[in-house]
Amino acid sequence: MRFKTLIGGAAIAFGLAVPATAADAVKIGFITKFPVPFFATMENAAKEYAAANPGVEIVYGQGASATDIEGQIALIESMVTQGVQGIALTPVDPTVSTALDKAIAAGVKVVLMDNNIPDWNGRTALATTDNYAAGKIAGEYLKTVLKAGDTMGILEGVPGVPALDDRVNGMKEGLGGLDVKIVGSGATDCTEEKGISVAEDLLTANPDLKSIYAACGPPAAGAAQAIKNANLAGKIILVGFDFCCGEAEAIEAGIENATVAQFPTKMASLGVDALVKSIRGEKVESLIDSGAALVTKANMADFQ
Repeated sequence: MRFKTLIGGAAIAFGLAVPATAADAVKIGFITKFPVPFFATMENAAKEYAAANPGVEIVYGQGASATDIEGQIALIESMVTQGVQGIALTPVDPTVSTALDKAIAAGVKVVLMDNNIPDWNGRTALATTDNYAAGKIAGEYLKTVLKAGDTMGILEGVPGVPALDDRVNGMKEGLGGLDVKIVGSGATDCTEEKGISVAEDLLTANPDLKSIYAACGPPAAGAAQAIKNANLAGKIILVGFDFCCGEAEAIEAGIENATVAQFPTKMASLGVDALVKSIRGEKVESLIDSGAALVTKANMADFQ
């Protein structure tokens, strides 16, 4: 609780912060991982929320890459210095939890978006896709287009990031026991360039490769480029995740068969709303699922 006393007509505050009321202005930070359309969409959703709620001020920040741990820590520390009452962020790595602990000790509430930090209990809420369930959607689709004995290569995201690992593990679960041979996999850091490189290696090492699964949108687009360069369009089943960053073009061209769409606008809006409500003393759900869906050429227009 923050107590106030008047000295010479000025209010002095000390102790722990009391919840803001619905009439109070709220200042929060909004931090995303790195510059790709998915996170730009999330930031735009936060801006729309702020525009619709004049009492909410949002300070924005973004890391330089999917592995920019130090950059995200610096953003967290900067926002605490700027006096935010809460931070909504897509954590780039579990190790940023130390900076978040310091923020919480300073009275700042934290809502995570997109992915969780395992075994860290400091968050007020998590607004996310259930990535394991969404991965299963991809696997269930692959089960309909593959047969026993077919081969697969996997483009991982950033190994060790739970949300990205869940997309791979969920996909395997979705295959439902179908005997698909995984002949290779590689980390891509969720970049198109590494997606091209890993896909090229898979295609070169496995002339009979039947399918590729990519756990992020940019590597899926990279895999589509590698498949096109190898003149294998229509011969490799490619399934991605995110429906961003060139995937729509790859699906339209018939190189990518399907992808799993998240709803970044919904994720960001729900995350910011939960943070604002918690700052104002309202009860919020600890887990907020923003959903996912399979996208193919047949229904792609519904997601654009």
